[in-house]
Amino acid sequence: MRSRLRLGFRRRYGAGALHLIAHLLGFAVVAFALDRIFSGGDVKQLVIWYLGFAIAHDLVFVPAYTGLDRLLRATLSRLPLRTRAGLPVINHVRAPAVISALLLIIYFPLITGQNDGWYFQYSGHHVTHYLRNWLLITAVLFLGSGLIYAARVARARSRPAH
Repeated sequence: MRSRLRLGFRRRYGAGALHLIAHLLGFAVVAFALDRIFSGGDVKQLVIWYLGFAIAHDLVFVPAYTGLDRLLRATLSRLPLRTRAGLPVINHVRAPAVISALLLIIYFPLITGQNDGWYFQYSGHHVTHYLRNWLLITAVLFLGSGLIYAARVARARSRPAH
């Protein structure tokens, strides 16, 4: 009986109940964020920034990171990094690089110290350690990704060849 209900729900909705719950939670977070934005002040300024970033993303950042990805793939294809199991290394370089780049973009003024003292005034925290922290996070991301790749290679080598 229970599985028939589950199959009926899945057939009507198109996915499982967990999928619906996750989307409802996501919509709740978006509704909360929009409420905070619209009750907080200058929405016109927010729209201008959003459109500016959307245009900059499409015209500047997409070609830039597409070119960097092609360069990285070409460089990695020349190196003997493929194992006998044929595990590509590209995503183990891409993932930490993208996360590190996003952190750099988000915290750029704090990492470079270009905040004119307002950050300490409002938060009570100094910006002296942001560069060090970003470098440590980047190192940990690449180290973790390398360890995951090494574990995948070891597991692939331990499997018998078919």
